[in-house]
Amino acid sequence: MANFVLNAEAREEAIQGKGSSRRLRRENLVPAIIYGGEAEPVAVSLHLRELVKALENNQFFEEVVEINVAGKVESVKIQALQRHPAKNTPMHADFKRA
Repeated sequence: MANFVLNAEAREEAIQGKGSSRRLRRENLVPAIIYGGEAEPVAVSLHLRELVKALENNQFFEEVVEINVAGKVESVKIQALQRHPAKNTPMHADFKRA
């Protein structure tokens, strides 16, 4: 059982890219991707507040995290995290299926 559970919304291919990511960030969402395993990669958006709260705990980087995407739970580990250079807020996250 994972200690960290994040809620996410799947993003369609039409709303991916630089402009779409900027719009998501203005709405306090963080673009992310879930990849690995047998399934196809899934582009998602996470709520900034939930992600920042989880990042405060160092265990987040070591344990399996559960991401709830439209009722389907994905068990993942964080692979990469990009932060804003000045504000230090998360800008993008990569998750790899466990």
